[in-house]
Amino acid sequence: MARWRQAVELALTDEEIDRLTAIARSRSEPARRVERARMLLAYCESPSFYAVGQRLGAHHQTVQRCVERALAYSPLAALDDRPRPGKEPTITPEAKAWLVSLACEKAKEHGYPHELWTTRLLARHARENAPAAGHECLAGLVQGTVCKILGQEEVKPHKVRYYLERRDAEFEQKMAEVLCVYREVQLLKKAAKAKKPRKPMAVISYDEKPGIQAIARSACWPGLICSPGKFMPWSEIATAAESSSNSSSFLMPPIRPAPRSS
Repeated sequence: MARWRQAVELALTDEEIDRLTAIARSRSEPARRVERARMLLAYCESPSFYAVGQRLGAHHQTVQRCVERALAYSPLAALDDRPRPGKEPTITPEAKAWLVSLACEKAKEHGYPHELWTTRLLARHARENAPAAGHECLAGLVQGTVCKILGQEEVKPHKVRYYLERRDAEFEQKMAEVLCVYREVQLLKKAAKAKKPRKPMAVISYDEKPGIQAIARSACWPGLICSPGKFMPWSEIATAAESSSNSSSFLMPPIRPAPRSS
């Protein structure tokens, strides 16, 4: 004669109940997690495998396994499937480290004309050179496996970040000149606030713009040369700059500073 199934006591904390309730009401969680969360909450209300199974439309053994996993591990851990052994990896960690180290180098250093690695080129190079380096498991390496290994380490050989540093030998002298100009402007503004000058004073600040060469004139267009008393709209300058070649540029005439008043 079969004996009656004994109910298993499942104690849940308030935090676990709140978490399971949120998962049971979620619309974005996987269906298996939602179903198991409902099983645990229903079993906590009425500890009967058969009653919970009838209520949720599941087999009583399924409810029993879910409750037993919650007791063995934890209620939240019981929502996920237990890890299965699966197939043992054929690529060793040393081989993966060798491949990642290779991806961090430049392709030119290995005799290729390419500036950067591609996953296909990297897979071919690994197939040809990995056995000699002691990694026989990479002899049949394919492009997809290369993408997975590099993706796990967040390595992107086709994207390189760099910065450009140009050191000017006359930087300190130029910096002193610029700071001196700022200081002079500051003094002029203070003097203008203290007493009203006899003549109006204006401070003009300008910098190099796209399409304007501020160092030397390399090209000019008839009718667009700046001259005293001649107004030239910016639209005409932009139109002429766009129609010019890439090597040509336009120079705004230098503004001569006004003589200082004694």
